[in-house]
Amino acid sequence: MSILSEQIQAISRDKNIDPRTIIEALQDAVTAAARRHFKSNENLVAIYSEESHRMELYAAKRVTDVVVSPETEVSLEEALQADETAEIGDVLYEPRQDRFEELGRIAAQTAKQIIVQKVREAERENIYNEYIGRVGEIVHGVVKRFERGNIILDIGRTEALLPRSEQSPAENFSQNDRVRVVITQVTKEAKGPQVHVSRTSPELLKRLFEMEVPEIYDGTVTIKAAAREPGERAKVGVASNDPDVDPVGACVGMKGSRVQAVIRELRGEKIDIIPWSEDPVVFAANALSPAKVSRVQITDFTNQRLEVIVEESQLSLAIGKRGQNVRLASKLVGWNIDIRSDAEMKREVASQFQSLLSRPDVPLTDLTTLNPAYAQYLQKAGIATLEELADANLNDVASILDISFDEAVALIEQARQLLPPPDTDETSASESTSETAEVEAAPEHEAGAEATPEGTADVSLQSAATADAPTSTDTTAAPAAAAPGHPATDAIAPEGEPEPQPGA
Repeated sequence: MSILSEQIQAISRDKNIDPRTIIEALQDAVTAAARRHFKSNENLVAIYSEESHRMELYAAKRVTDVVVSPETEVSLEEALQADETAEIGDVLYEPRQDRFEELGRIAAQTAKQIIVQKVREAERENIYNEYIGRVGEIVHGVVKRFERGNIILDIGRTEALLPRSEQSPAENFSQNDRVRVVITQVTKEAKGPQVHVSRTSPELLKRLFEMEVPEIYDGTVTIKAAAREPGERAKVGVASNDPDVDPVGACVGMKGSRVQAVIRELRGEKIDIIPWSEDPVVFAANALSPAKVSRVQITDFTNQRLEVIVEESQLSLAIGKRGQNVRLASKLVGWNIDIRSDAEMKREVASQFQSLLSRPDVPLTDLTTLNPAYAQYLQKAGIATLEELADANLNDVASILDISFDEAVALIEQARQLLPPPDTDETSASESTSETAEVEAAPEHEAGAEATPEGTADVSLQSAATADAPTSTDTTAAPAAAAPGHPATDAIAPEGEPEPQPGA
């Protein structure tokens, strides 16, 4: 085996490149160097001989009937002398080994540059083919060097780039530190590392849970969504394919052992494990944990916007430090989340109520507190105003909107609360009418009392007694009626004097 053959085999082993690829690179390099050096019109071609393990130079000529260019063409008669099977259109290779030996140092340097370039391209192509199918996979790397804030990692076959933007602010690395990263991108760029990795991607969180939780690895528990603010907090939505397996408990582990292992790997990043739900309303309520949510409603289905109502005491907890909790929940659910307190909602309802006092027939589409989608469906069903919704049948509302009876009851109750109270002017008028009737009835009674003198005396005494008596229901304070035949003064005895006896 020649020296050239040994070098081909050595490069093939070191770079993990097919020897045939290296041989093709050699042939192209020597061909380009020969054509540049001799600058002739001949079609010079370098071919590697498998038998002699040497590079040989030839002039390729096409067989034709009429030779126009002797440097690139040969007649059929001449071709048959060299090869008895030659035909019109074939290519005949004439040896030019003597010219090959004339190649000097400059031609050799040119060939070397071309060979290095071809080998590098082949190596990058191999790396691309190897790692393009491993995007999203965790790999171990060793910190090799730092370049303008970026970290270059040695991941075995090649170097990987950990950009500054993909580094967690809670982490600091030194040279030769071992790091677990997730592959995010593989490129075919001519320069620089081809493999890009990350320490902040949610995929890293998913892969770490797969390594720590057997139920996730075997498919019993699935991570449906994950959101992170690297170094501070993360939320993970999990679901179980087995009704007997609790997905949250499986990820937490005995005394939190599984989730603690992930937290240690992420340098103390807090992790909330949330039960996943297909219903964005339910999932959003779970995602805002640890805050307790009072109500969630969809305000814009097209733009995926939710409105969450919480108690005043839970408002700051739901929003989180600098809005972190609601921001992570929004990323996890994939919907925009607006959080409002009960007190704010009540103020808005009161404001809307005041505006409704002067508008008896308010279209449902004008109510800001009502879901626009509900208003459209109700309007199509013939329920277009607030009064019609308040008087609507519970079953009809639940059927039209395809909601539960509890939700229908809450909706109708909301409409009734928004309705204006009965007209106060009519109530005042009715009360005035009743008082007038009582006043008009009094003279008739007095006219009847004047018919008999005895009745007049009795009435006057009773009226005086009533005026002096207290307003309480104490029976001792009420005067006794005067007995017939006795003076009117006998009806009430003065205080401190004995009552007069009959016949005294």
